[in-house]
Amino acid sequence: MIRVLVVDDQTLIRSAVVGLLGAADDVEVVAEAGDGRRAVELARRHRPDVVLMDIRMPVMDGIDATRTICADRGLEAVRVLVLTTFEEDAFIVGALRAGASGFLGKGSEPGEIIAAIRAVHGGEALLSPTATRALIDRYVRPSPSDVVPQALEHLTEREVEILTLVGSGLSNAEIADRLVISPHTAKTHVNRVMTKLHAHDRAQLVIAAYENGLVRPQGA
Repeated sequence: MIRVLVVDDQTLIRSAVVGLLGAADDVEVVAEAGDGRRAVELARRHRPDVVLMDIRMPVMDGIDATRTICADRGLEAVRVLVLTTFEEDAFIVGALRAGASGFLGKGSEPGEIIAAIRAVHGGEALLSPTATRALIDRYVRPSPSDVVPQALEHLTEREVEILTLVGSGLSNAEIADRLVISPHTAKTHVNRVMTKLHAHDRAQLVIAAYENGLVRPQGA
């Protein structure tokens, strides 16, 4: 059973999400919160598998709540899935930087939301490469240097290559095909890069690749 914490300051939206999740046999809503501070409290109390997080909320917004949850060593297994609207693009990048595993539009179909929760719970980062790159192209300023930045100096040459491919939107299987290595080896490399860069999720690697000039914005 996938245990979910639903966070949204609008009662009607929160209730609707809770209701649709109740239709899934493998999903259980363990708690609800109307602001980020309460979300952090309930995450620590219930230790859900997935937090479905709104961005704009009173007391503490979804970005700060995501950052607090993802930085808590006691909540390392908790994954955050952000619910957003199109006008919140700039905030999405902030949420991904904070450790969110992906994002969904509030207009998503019930089946899409349930499938996203299952994917994130299964260890996948819910990122559409096209949508994510479009966001990062607009809101992340890349390093102008062609030299490997100091932040990446402790990565091996292979790990820098892996980070570049992750930043380009390739999956572990695609990285394995590109480098002629096994999928298991590709996954091991990705995990090592995440550990060295203190990245909570794959989404943070994508942003790191852009910020450090390994991947350039489209058309640049």
